[in-house]
Order: sequence, then structure tokens, then C-alpha cells
Amino acid sequence: MSILRTILVQWLNRGLTSAWFILTAMLLEFGFVLQAQTVTSAEYQVKAVFLFNFTQFVEWPVNAFSDPQAPLVIGVLGEYPFGLYLDETVKGETVNGHPLVIRRFERAEDANPCHVLFINSKKGDRLKQVLANLKGRSVLTVGDAADFARQGGMVLFSTENNKIRIRINLDATKATNLIISSKLLRLAEIVDSKHN
Repeated sequence: MSILRTILVQWLNRGLTSAWFILTAMLLEFGFVLQAQTVTSAEYQVKAVFLFNFTQFVEWPVNAFSDPQAPLVIGVLGEYPFGLYLDETVKGETVNGHPLVIRRFERAEDANPCHVLFINSKKGDRLKQVLANLKGRSVLTVGDAADFARQGGMVLFSTENNKIRIRINLDATKATNLIISSKLLRLAEIVDSKHN
């Protein structure tokens, strides 16, 4: 079990909301410095933790679920960069009575039901088409392609000086009926569709 996962589990035992808030604040305030030897694995471990914790600070409309016990689906579109880490992070977890599950998708059309969708940066060339297919659905779109927010994605992971930052495009969230907690908004840089 990684150090990051161990710290998260210990904090979760003290209280989920405060644990995530503290961890995210530390990652954003001080930045998560990526080791040169393990850039990919460390980077995607941090992104997996963020994906898991976004479910705590985003509220979906009731009609986004087929029933009160339906799973909350975190999807990954395209190549899957998380190894087993994302699956292990959400294993056995629930949010408001909804068990968390991970699903992998090759095509955006297949991402139904899905509540959080990480769009792999390799899909950047088709990003506008992918986002158009999701239009009108209550799906939190997350990505790390450089122009993700400018093209209409909602949450952008950006890496600056080996630190992961999050940027939120509020314009893109307006039509989705998603409510993003002010706690999450305070930790992010707010951008619009014109600027990343």
C-alpha cells in the first residue's frame, strides 16, 4: 500500500470531509512534488485520489441515478493510466448510499451511466466530439490535456513545476445541474472556456 493511500485511510478514519479537505489543501498549497523516476505512477496516484474525492464535493441531481442505491460511476475514457490504484482507492467506498465503481470506456457514447469521467489526454484530438456527446448529462468531466478547459471540460489537472493543480471551468458546469462545493472551489483556480 502506498504512503499516500495509507495517509488517506488514516485521515478517513477521522472523518471523510475533513480528511479530504486537509489532503487536498496540502496537495494544492504545497504542491505534490513528483519524483523524476516515478512521474507517471506518482502523478496518476494523486489524480486517482482527486477523482475519488471529487465525489465527496460534487452533488448530482436525483435523476442522475436510476435508484437510491445505484452506483456512482467513475469512468475512464480511453487508455487507462491508473493501474490498480484507482480501483483500490474506491474499493468498498460509498457516497450518499451509492457504492463507487470504476468503469472503463473506449467510446464516449458508451459512458452511460457515468457520473465522473476522466478523459485521457490521448483523446484530446477528439475532445470536442466527446464533450458534445456528453452535453446535457450530469457528468463531471475531468482531464489533463492542455486545452481541456478551453474546449469545455470541467476540471483540468495541470502540472506546473512538478506540482499538480486543479482548474475548474464553471461555464462548463452550468448546463449539467451539478453543484460543486465551495470547499472545492476555494482550492481550485477558476477558469473559463476561453482560458486554461
